[in-house]
Amino acid sequence: MSLRVLGVDPGLTRCGYGVIDAGSGRSASLVDVGVVRTSPEDTIDVRLLAISRGLEAKIEEHAPDVVAIERVFAQANTPTVMSTAQVTGVAIVLAAQRGIRIALHTPSEVKAAVTGSGRADKKQIQAMLVKLLRLDAAPQPADAADAVAIALTQLWRGPGPVRRDASGGARTSAQSVWAEAERAARRARDSSTSRF
Repeated sequence: MSLRVLGVDPGLTRCGYGVIDAGSGRSASLVDVGVVRTSPEDTIDVRLLAISRGLEAKIEEHAPDVVAIERVFAQANTPTVMSTAQVTGVAIVLAAQRGIRIALHTPSEVKAAVTGSGRADKKQIQAMLVKLLRLDAAPQPADAADAVAIALTQLWRGPGPVRRDASGGARTSAQSVWAEAERAARRARDSSTSRF
């Protein structure tokens, strides 16, 4: 079963999104990429509503298995951190309403996953996206490229494809392995106690 990831680079003026499908091995293909834009002249409620509608349309269109979002990190510009956190909350709620798993990745995790270095710059990330996804050019603007990089990070460093367990609930491959290990441990305990 193929895994589809929607990456979100949260921003109030430009919220980047990138959708990728997992291929065989570590290959992936780009499905869609772009940004949801809002005007700084609009009020915060109007802007967040526009971002919500834009991301919701992409979720409905592409039905991702996971929504991966860049984790907000502390920086000197408090208003920027606040607006980024608000957009992050919008993306999380949209995924939660549909029962879609979410994952948060720090910028350094994304850089390391895509380029091998946690200190890579945007040009290095974009060059790797072109190579890894066999693109003619890096997605533009940078927010869109960042969203694709976030999606790739989830694909390569996340828990893996979602599988259905016996009860019909969603389970990641990592959760399935963990559940099987628990069952094996329980069987071993049961067999040892039945001897006495």
